[in-house]
Amino acid sequence: MKLLSIAVPCYNSENYMRKCIESLLAGGEDVEIIIVDDGSTRDATAEIADEYAAKYPTIVKAVHKANGGHGSAVNTGIDYATGLFFKVVDSDDWVKKEAYMKVLDTLREFTGGAQVLDMLVCNYVYEKEGEKKKKVIQYRHSLPMNCMFTWEDCHHFQKGHYILMHSVIFRTKLLKECGIRLPEHTFYVDNLYVFEPLPYVKYMYYLDVNFYRYYIGREDQSVNEDVMISRIDQQIKVNKLMVDYLVEKKPELVKHKRLYQYMRNYLEIITTVSSVLLIRSGTEENLEKKAELWQYLKEKDRKLHHWLRHGIMGEAMNLPGRGGRKISVESYKICQKIFKFN
Repeated sequence: MKLLSIAVPCYNSENYMRKCIESLLAGGEDVEIIIVDDGSTRDATAEIADEYAAKYPTIVKAVHKANGGHGSAVNTGIDYATGLFFKVVDSDDWVKKEAYMKVLDTLREFTGGAQVLDMLVCNYVYEKEGEKKKKVIQYRHSLPMNCMFTWEDCHHFQKGHYILMHSVIFRTKLLKECGIRLPEHTFYVDNLYVFEPLPYVKYMYYLDVNFYRYYIGREDQSVNEDVMISRIDQQIKVNKLMVDYLVEKKPELVKHKRLYQYMRNYLEIITTVSSVLLIRSGTEENLEKKAELWQYLKEKDRKLHHWLRHGIMGEAMNLPGRGGRKISVESYKICQKIFKFN
């Protein structure tokens, strides 16, 4: 059995996928690289995937499927994974070799032990086009170091330092047992990927290395502000799914105070992003969608709505009139720092 399965979702990725795959090959036979060609049509993505599978048959799998979007490609990666642990690396990102070796050593150390490691967290680096100084997201003040820990051992998470897809490696069996299935043809499902498995995560470990390199700079990238506004209905869909999930799991989650607080705070950030983008678009239609989103939350759970609505972020997102919306847009700068919109 492989130590680590890595899914690489690819859609018309010929211009950058080689850099990603080459960085992952450094893991050698401990690693299984699952290149998921998500119905690419315009370029040589499929051929490049097959090329690597032929050249490294014991390491690389090439999976070709009809187009279903990023979430569908991640689902396929989980389905094909045979490794003990599972990681998603997007095709325009890459990993740093020295940190990669430490990640594999750490995962190896926790195989077969009395305590089962459910989630490994590492740092990630924003590789933003044109910026010489790279922003590193680390968790030294939020998570215990050099030991296995549970949610009750976690400290307060700073805004912008939540656990994202870039920073997390899950135990493969946990993902399969929790039954996570990301929606197809939907962007921003990575928020669900780092949200829904959390109630099943018991033991964690934080490795303080700058492992994942997150590229920012393509005009068509999903975190480009204009692109996000054009896909706002998909952002709202993910936001509502997160609301549904937290409300559904709440009776069990409230027994685990730190975990519930973390998930509630993460939902607050996603709802803030949705709201500020709807305001930023400047259309009456989208302002109505913002009101509908907050009403949806209220109808699902009045207590959760009250907490979100009357927090600093919620108040800022719901100030009345044009002047209020202007102040709300200032809050957008916070979201920019957190999510690195272009």
